[in-house]
This record gives sequence, structure tokens and C-alpha cells, in this order.
Amino acid sequence: MKLDDFIKEKLKNSEFKQYYDEYKSEYEIIETIKKTREEQHMTQKDLAEKTGLKQGNISRLESGEYNPSIAFLRRIAKALNKELYITLK
Repeated sequence: MKLDDFIKEKLKNSEFKQYYDEYKSEYEIIETIKKTREEQHMTQKDLAEKTGLKQGNISRLESGEYNPSIAFLRRIAKALNKELYITLK
């Protein structure tokens, strides 16, 4: 099952939806990082080597098990040839 399909199914549960809405921005950045890495034909190991981080850290980030610092996200963005923007709405 694809992640999008899984989320769509889970969002039918009001408790899950409340939690998801609260952390939506975190999920979006994770998905953007993963998608960008894959579009650049990079493995987690490749990204880890480019950033000087451990592959396990990349894996935990992409699985949502790791709450990264801004410095960590900046290293990821640089390795993916992207810029990091943080906004408050």
C-alpha cells in the first residue's frame, strides 16, 4: 500500500486526523525530502555520504521517527541542491 493511500484511509479516523493535522507540516517536509532524493536518483546512503550524516539518521528522518534540527535540515537541503525556507503562518 502506498503512503498516500494509507494516509487517506487513516484520515477517516477523527483521532488520527486531529493528530495528522497537528503534524502535517512535518510530514510534508519529510515527503519533500524523500521525493527530491528519489528524483535525483540518490539512495539514503548517497544522501548520508553527501551530508556527512549516518544513513540511519536519514532513514529515521524519512520514517518520521526523528525530529531534525534546523541545522540538520539545512545540511539535507544543501546536499539536494535546494534552499531551506521556514515560515510561520
